[in-house]
Amino acid sequence: MNALQNFFLTLLGPDGKASELTLLHISLRAFFIFVVGLALVRIGDRRSLSEKTAFDAIFIVLIGSMLSRAINGTAPFFITIAAGIVLMVIHRACAFGACKSHAFGKLLKGKPVTLVRNGKIDHAEMRRSLVSEHDLEEDLRLEAKTEDVSTIAFARLERSGDISFIKQKN
Repeated sequence: MNALQNFFLTLLGPDGKASELTLLHISLRAFFIFVVGLALVRIGDRRSLSEKTAFDAIFIVLIGSMLSRAINGTAPFFITIAAGIVLMVIHRACAFGACKSHAFGKLLKGKPVTLVRNGKIDHAEMRRSLVSEHDLEEDLRLEAKTEDVSTIAFARLERSGDISFIKQKN
């Protein structure tokens, strides 16, 4: 066991002593963490890469922040990888729970909010959601390809933060 520890100490440098790490140590740490991080995200959930909800964005930020500490030597290398695996398992378990339970999914990821009904803007919902009329107009032009809100049957602020539009039937 001591020989293995000495091998990794020589290869990766000491943990908790960032000033003693050489360029080679940091480069090797970065390579290994890149491979581990890629595996964690691929095993974890493809959708987490798209950061479509706060739930997914938090996972990506936490994984990146934590694994970076293993690269710069401020956290123990293998313990940090183990903690990254734990985060991935938590993310997968929560995603599985949200898939199986609509109520848990709403708790975890939020729920969509209707901003426009039958061509009429719901100003109270827009205020609660902190969406300005300018934001709605911009998305109306970019997503619905129109400037006329009266042509919209429904506009919803989705859990991802995007606004989706369903046009009125002619």
